[in-house]
Amino acid sequence: MLGAMMPDDVRPLQPPVPIVQHPDEVVFYVPGYMGPQEDLALMSRMPNLQVVQLLTAGYDNALAHLPSGVTLCNAGGVHDASTAELAVGLILASQRGLDDFARAMPQGTWLYARREALADKRVLIVGAGGIGRALQARLEPFEAEVTLVGRTARDDVHAVADLPALLPASDIVILAVPLDASTRGMVDTAFLARMADRALVVNVSRGPVVDTDALTEQVASGRIRAALDVTDPEPLPSGHPLWTLPGVLISPHVGGNTSAFLPRAHRLVAEQLERFARGEPIAHVVAVG
Repeated sequence: MLGAMMPDDVRPLQPPVPIVQHPDEVVFYVPGYMGPQEDLALMSRMPNLQVVQLLTAGYDNALAHLPSGVTLCNAGGVHDASTAELAVGLILASQRGLDDFARAMPQGTWLYARREALADKRVLIVGAGGIGRALQARLEPFEAEVTLVGRTARDDVHAVADLPALLPASDIVILAVPLDASTRGMVDTAFLARMADRALVVNVSRGPVVDTDALTEQVASGRIRAALDVTDPEPLPSGHPLWTLPGVLISPHVGGNTSAFLPRAHRLVAEQLERFARGEPIAHVVAVG
């Protein structure tokens, strides 16, 4: 039996009602997109479960609930286009001051000034997976110079060990890594201190990849800027200084939540089910319990 909570829209604050009526019969489970932890906790009630197919690129929140021997797959490819789009949008808004213009409109203030372009900027993408590659494909036509960093070095990708040398030469640093033990707190005081003055850090990965206190201190000093789709904690408390500091743009974790999500999610689940039914290896495996 298959268990699924596939939503018919993408509103994360209104998760669908679970339709797993016989959890003891479920062998392939698709938790709801951006649903509550209870969706993931249902795994413990599925003694015959073999595969969990997430609808998110991140999978850190599912690991604690993954039963022994169960294969966990993330939504590889589903969110690449949407997340890359948002990252580009955050960069353009930050560089060109679009958020400042929007805030000035109610007062009818004409904020004429010369702003920073994306063209000619040196962009460092930390994370060379699907989202990182999608970002590269979208940024290069803007005449930006793009450098990729991955876990290991390869032909066109630098290793993480190269970051200390790459950061000072980068105008924009984009975080597109999964959250795990190696990336939690990666962007700390030392990381931020190596960034160039007035550089922009863009986080479309997970909030805990960045040390929030360290980021707040650096942004408050005016030395760097930030565009964040994810924060730690999340949601960011209403009184947190990042909400009002100059040089900060925050979106509410909507990187993958677009009209492009459902067609790609449905296609992925259908392909994975076909592989599973035929006894073939499934794709996008990120962990085995």
